[in-house]
Amino acid sequence: MAAKLTFKYDREADILHIDKCLPYPEQESEELGDDVIARLHPVTGEVENLEVLFFSTRLLRHDLFELPVTADLRLAVTGN
Repeated sequence: MAAKLTFKYDREADILHIDKCLPYPEQESEELGDDVIARLHPVTGEVENLEVLFFSTRLLRHDLFELPVTADLRLAVTGN
């Protein structure tokens, strides 16, 4: 089952966190450019978290906001 994405904005640090899971110490970090940090699974290299630095000023500077990653988005299946 695919993980749901959660979005959390840290107003004090001005960082948008996009998470598939909670960050953990074993993850590797990689700067993707344009002040975007990816936290990667240590074995598979899969992107598990993204941190978008200076998020509020980024929105004020641009009409378009893009992340340097690809996504396969589907509706989440909810069980009753």
